[in-house]
Amino acid sequence: MSTTALTKDTFEDTVTRPGITLVDWWASWCGPCRMFAPVFQAASEKHADITFGKIDTEDQPELSAAARITSIPTLMAFRDGVLVFSQPGALPAAALEQVIQAVRDLDMDEVRGEIARREHEHEHAQETAR
Repeated sequence: MSTTALTKDTFEDTVTRPGITLVDWWASWCGPCRMFAPVFQAASEKHADITFGKIDTEDQPELSAAARITSIPTLMAFRDGVLVFSQPGALPAAALEQVIQAVRDLDMDEVRGEIARREHEHEHAQETAR
């Protein structure tokens, strides 16, 4: 599978699908982005079961701001609609493979349970502060 250009109109529908979606935030003027691009493309061809999306931060400034992108390239990984990884910097191929395997190995019931626990703690802290 190849990479797909994502926009503010397609981003949410893409990352909330079941399965794994990797998103590369980049810009054409960014040297590390250009170095990471072939690594990301090669991984997309190797892992046909994963959606690989690219977001040009220059073309999608509103989306980049909403995602709080402050450094590029930034790689995000979503699994079943949950952001499970976000890190700036160009990764070598071996490191990208490690991220992919780690995302595959996640117990999503455990991840969702941890998110629910944190939300509950946050709500409790807000009530206590009142």
